[in-house]
Amino acid sequence: MVQSSKDLEKVYALLERNLKGYTIPIAEQIDVKTKDPFFVLIGTILSARTKDETTAKVCDRLFKEIRSFDDLEKASLSKLEKLIYGVGFYKTKAKHLKELPWIIKNEFDGQIPKTIDELVMLPGVGRKTANLVVSVAFKEPAICVDTHVHKIINRLGWIKTKTPAETEKELRKSLPKKYWSKTNYLFVMLGQNICKPVSPFCSKCFISKYCKKIGVKKSR
Repeated sequence: MVQSSKDLEKVYALLERNLKGYTIPIAEQIDVKTKDPFFVLIGTILSARTKDETTAKVCDRLFKEIRSFDDLEKASLSKLEKLIYGVGFYKTKAKHLKELPWIIKNEFDGQIPKTIDELVMLPGVGRKTANLVVSVAFKEPAICVDTHVHKIINRLGWIKTKTPAETEKELRKSLPKKYWSKTNYLFVMLGQNICKPVSPFCSKCFISKYCKKIGVKKSR
């Protein structure tokens, strides 16, 4: 069960204060640079199963030539494959990028949809990407659950779930909406730097006293 409202406030406050010096997740990086939902959408599609550092380099290369759905439509599939080479499943993602302009223009009147149910209709967009776009690009409450969020929330003992999809569902029920958009942003940074999948740095963790350390066999 998610902790008391008082402890929740302390956990999120500690994370916000102590994670300021760390590199922010890729979706937020793109939003800071561009303030444009188009780039956030494309970047999050490319980021699936790819390290943020790699995604950042590929996006820098891609966005020099592709800056709109019209640009995507005009670019050949082979060109897109070359531009995004390096990200996981780049050939499949290139096909998704080629399909996007037609769907956006014909199904959504040329506008990127702003709801999760509509966003998941786009090629290459699952619930994780949809939640990120809603939260980061459109600044609406959404819970994006990746492997970091799923593992840490379960380690904390807030919930007991087996998959990221189950975690999202449970957090929607029990976590106050004001924390939704902060959750991915903060727990991804925590997972990348401190709460590692194997042998986490519990001795360095800012919220260790609030963590039940469920499933942690060895920590540092």
